[in-house]
Amino acid sequence: MIRLDIFADPICPWCLIGKRLLEAALAERPDHPFTIAWQPFQLNPEMPRAGMDRRTYLEAKFGGQTEAVRAYAEIDQRARAAGIELNLGAIARTPNTLDAQRLIHWAGIEHRQSMVVEALFQAYFIDGQDIGDAAVLTGIAASAGLDGALVARLLASDADLDGIRERDAHARARGVTGAPTFIVADTHVLVGAQPTALWLQVIAELVGAAPKAGLQ
Repeated sequence: MIRLDIFADPICPWCLIGKRLLEAALAERPDHPFTIAWQPFQLNPEMPRAGMDRRTYLEAKFGGQTEAVRAYAEIDQRARAAGIELNLGAIARTPNTLDAQRLIHWAGIEHRQSMVVEALFQAYFIDGQDIGDAAVLTGIAASAGLDGALVARLLASDADLDGIRERDAHARARGVTGAPTFIVADTHVLVGAQPTALWLQVIAELVGAAPKAGLQ
């Protein structure tokens, strides 16, 4: 198997779009060689731990309401093309995602990363939940088969906070500057939401290059 590292943030709409486009390729090619690992990358590492008002955040990020609306019109169009119905109007706050990244890390230990990542995207972009809230994260953990009580205790502690920050910083030091960033076999880098057709090409090349059983 070939490791596919995905550096992503669960409040990044392009990460959700990129995930759907990749999944379409994986569904078409169930013989794909990938083992997927989600890696921490915070879009807003300086975000207050309590998060902030969504409208205030977007207007500051894009330089005003008009620019924010224009940027998200493109995002909504691309999401629809990928089969995603974003519920952007339901999002009241932009959270700090450090705790969500901790949850993704713990889910990886239990081999439940895919379920938790999907649940985080669903909670934020479809249900409008605050995924910086410990109760929301605990509910997501439990729904994915993790020990909710344990996750609640971990979230109330400083467990793995430094580790997540260090991994994020290490990614930036290696040249990761945005999300999503896909790294294939720790070597080949793809930045941004890549088309399904490109993933199908990558898979075809990797499967074609794999040694055939019984051949020397």
